[in-house]
Amino acid sequence: MTSFDAEAAIPKALTIAGSDSGGGAGIQADLKTFAAHGVYGVSAITAVTAQNTREVIAIAEVPEEVVAAQIDSVLEDIGAGAIKTGMLSSAKIVATVCERIEAWGIPTVVDPVMISKSGNHLLAPDAIGAVKRQLIPLSLVVTPNHHEAAALTGIE
Repeated sequence: MTSFDAEAAIPKALTIAGSDSGGGAGIQADLKTFAAHGVYGVSAITAVTAQNTREVIAIAEVPEEVVAAQIDSVLEDIGAGAIKTGMLSSAKIVATVCERIEAWGIPTVVDPVMISKSGNHLLAPDAIGAVKRQLIPLSLVVTPNHHEAAALTGIE
């Protein structure tokens, strides 16, 4: 087996999410989970957060054209057999991510991250509709917690 063949045998996944400076969620947690399961992880960061185990102190969104460029650059070069989404932050980022998922046609798991464990909103209220109308129909699996499920369905 050549080194290229060995590289092709390693499963790859793309996480599209926010960065958690505390390392307990977001891109950092996804990449740790991928690695623990023998999956090579690539990422596209949608927002940078300043947070710890107690609170989210600040959030800076990444411009949607940069999100799209991250997705396309890693998929063009490294590829991925699956995509997992997390914190998408705004309706514009949701729309951009949906456009790239449709263009690439890669099976997608949606974690509709809306509220941090400390109670901070991580998805703009106007983006909930975009997640419901645009993102969920593109997904293979959706993994909301009970608060997110209630927000998406209107059922407590």
